[in-house]
Amino acid sequence: VTMAPSNVAFLCLLGGGAAASVAPRAARPVAVGSAYPARELCSRCGLCDTPFIGHVAQACAFLGDGMARIDAAEALAHGRARRLDEEDELYFGVHTELSGVRMREPLAGAAWTGVVSAIAIEALESGLVDAVIAVGARAEDGPARMEPRPQLCRTAAQIRACAGVKPVLANSLELLDAVRADASIRSLLFVGVGCQVQALRAVEAHLGLDALYVLGTNCADNVRSSGALRRFMSAVSTSPDTAIGFEFMQDYAVHVKHVPGPADTAAQGVPHAPADSARAALYERVPVFSLPQSGLKDVIADSCTSCFDYSNALADLVVGYMAAPLRHGERMTESTQYVVVRNARGATPLG
Repeated sequence: VTMAPSNVAFLCLLGGGAAASVAPRAARPVAVGSAYPARELCSRCGLCDTPFIGHVAQACAFLGDGMARIDAAEALAHGRARRLDEEDELYFGVHTELSGVRMREPLAGAAWTGVVSAIAIEALESGLVDAVIAVGARAEDGPARMEPRPQLCRTAAQIRACAGVKPVLANSLELLDAVRADASIRSLLFVGVGCQVQALRAVEAHLGLDALYVLGTNCADNVRSSGALRRFMSAVSTSPDTAIGFEFMQDYAVHVKHVPGPADTAAQGVPHAPADSARAALYERVPVFSLPQSGLKDVIADSCTSCFDYSNALADLVVGYMAAPLRHGERMTESTQYVVVRNARGATPLG
């Protein structure tokens, strides 16, 4: 199944009236340099950087009952609980549709083919939403291009600039303050990972929105900081300064994507990449079991090693690659992903 930007659209809109604008519980955000409530397990989702910190005991995926709350929250978010007697729902969560998907024309700068970006752009340009929260990069060039900077996007160009995976903890929920303060934002698309989505679901009634759409991605093993990312890339890649993305893939290898260059890739120190410049970016593939232990120590965030929501169970729609096919030699920008539609708000055509 393929999906092109021109035919990506949301068919089912959120029903019901406008949500009441209810003030969050009054609380001061965490002061700069102070410890977060979840301490070493904090995923830096951004909730505690806003007055919504007053809801943290019920919202945080790493405090109290944590992700065990998902069982009850699924029914609230999707209208029913997960069917435990159906194998697909055990693995993928509540859904009405599960399909393979890729873009016919890959989006420039995307980590995969650009499905997430295309859905976000269509939602904005069609008028379904007034704004999109996505994760951009701290810089266009250099090591910081894989480091996150959440963005409140109001144009398609801003969404395109957010294309590509940022494998570091991102405080996207910090932007909820700006959303609540902007009277022109009546409907919002939030793009995020499981721990962010769980916290968002706990406070969405306090945002004063007419409609909230949640586009989730799979998430596993985020790097704890920018410094840890640089240590990891230096240990894994033969050319860390040219790396623009990486992923732990289905072939038990880390695929490291590099900036485009000449056909002589060995001269760039990327001996694993095929020497054909026609396919744009260069790749190196490093077997997972050969990764140096020195490069992995204290790299992955403690929150990620404690997470049980890889499938992003509370999002309306999820794009990922768990169990998706990967042909030998295939690159991420050629690969099929899957789309899980969980409810009417997340419904999209895949034809």
